[in-house]
Amino acid sequence: MAENSRRDFMGKVFGGWAALGGLGVLYAAKKTWDPLPSVKAAGFTTVDLSAAEPNVLNVEKWRGKPIFILKKTPDMEKSDRDVVVGKDRFLVAIGLCTHLGCIPAYRPDKKDFLCACHGGMFDTSGDNIKPPPPSPLVIPPFKVEGTKLVLGEEGPEYKKMKEAGLIA
Repeated sequence: MAENSRRDFMGKVFGGWAALGGLGVLYAAKKTWDPLPSVKAAGFTTVDLSAAEPNVLNVEKWRGKPIFILKKTPDMEKSDRDVVVGKDRFLVAIGLCTHLGCIPAYRPDKKDFLCACHGGMFDTSGDNIKPPPPSPLVIPPFKVEGTKLVLGEEGPEYKKMKEAGLIA
């Protein structure tokens, strides 16, 4: 009888340690799934657009990706994909080709983007105008605050584009 109670006690102790070890493993697994602090800190990027020059590509960095910001000239075609700040229109897009992720080069004289990897082209609104890219440049989440653009936050302008089907 004493042997059974000791065996039961040892089983409960072992079971308790096993449960505690299981909780430790689950906690460690959850920590690996959480974004790194550096990623959380890079969640929002604010860009002041007041100093932007027409037909000059500015490249910002957001979450490790290049963001193309191009102030459009009056002769550039207007698009529903344009971000309007005051009277100015801007292209705001993640600067990665939608074909294989290469970084397209902006050609100010031709007012287009050329992807050197496979010859794909995009216009100044980010629309693909020559294959192989299957879709336009991706518009990152943004919010307009006066002359500032906050990348990483979905503002009303972004939501309007999303509802119109301009953002996948």
